[in-house]
Amino acid sequence: MSVAVEPTRTDKHGTRQKTKPGYVRMKSTRRGVDNPRRSVLLTVLTGIVLVYSLIPLVWLFINSSKTQADLFTSFGLWFSGDFALFGNIGDTLAYDDGIFGRWFLNTVLYVVLGAGGATFLAVLGGYALAKFSFPGKKAVFAVVIGAVAVPGTALAVPTFLMFSEMGLTNTPWSVIIPSLISPFGLYLMWTFASEAIPTELLESARMDGAGEFRTFFQICLPLLGPGIVTVLLFTMVATWNNYFLPLIMLKDPAWYPLTLGLNAWNAQASTAGGEAIFNLVITGSLLTILPLIAAFLLLQRYWQSGLSAGAVKE
Repeated sequence: MSVAVEPTRTDKHGTRQKTKPGYVRMKSTRRGVDNPRRSVLLTVLTGIVLVYSLIPLVWLFINSSKTQADLFTSFGLWFSGDFALFGNIGDTLAYDDGIFGRWFLNTVLYVVLGAGGATFLAVLGGYALAKFSFPGKKAVFAVVIGAVAVPGTALAVPTFLMFSEMGLTNTPWSVIIPSLISPFGLYLMWTFASEAIPTELLESARMDGAGEFRTFFQICLPLLGPGIVTVLLFTMVATWNNYFLPLIMLKDPAWYPLTLGLNAWNAQASTAGGEAIFNLVITGSLLTILPLIAAFLLLQRYWQSGLSAGAVKE
């Protein structure tokens, strides 16, 4: 690092005299960001976590390429026999009159309306709670924090009883409406909007005559982009993988999401006269996670910036 000092020199009598100000370079005793200290233990632990995370995906891909017979006669983490991946995909899409495609469209519907609606409401609510003052704001904060701590499964049965009285069970609305509420997404947008939108910016926009809606949609919404993508990913994954709520709400297989439909296929092997189609279940599971992987890869940079917002205080 460079520091400013007042240089001196010594004459022949041993007297120190000042010279012109300048800079001298001193060697820093601290390691900078460009030269971090390496930890072998941390590297090993990270590698273990990486392998632990990738093994299920590798197993899923390898076994999706096997026939029904090869699944039980070969090693699970290596290929065997003919490469039957494309044949399994075709059989999965065609089985039971193409019901897998219907389940996929149902899941997309639940994600677009449920996760998309939850993200939109979280953005509106988080922005309002972060930038507006009103009586009872602390009570709202306590309610939101309490709602984050309550697991969704604890509310599934009361929600079913309420929807049953309203006649909404066994309909798509019984899955979409509960998905619109995301306490964690609301809390995340609340904290993100508090840091991402300067109060001075809002005051300047109001002084220039901009209304609240114009200020939000034209000025604030672009600043909330990373937080919006982060909340969208969380709600999308939660809705895409939702199993327990559709299980108690839906009876008609035509409205099943992928999670419930694949479980029904898997249960066929244990029913009287049922057909075991484990190769189709595994292939369907592979097709199910591909959209999630694509979404994370496409939105990764926005997601990372959203998670790191507020980590550094200036």
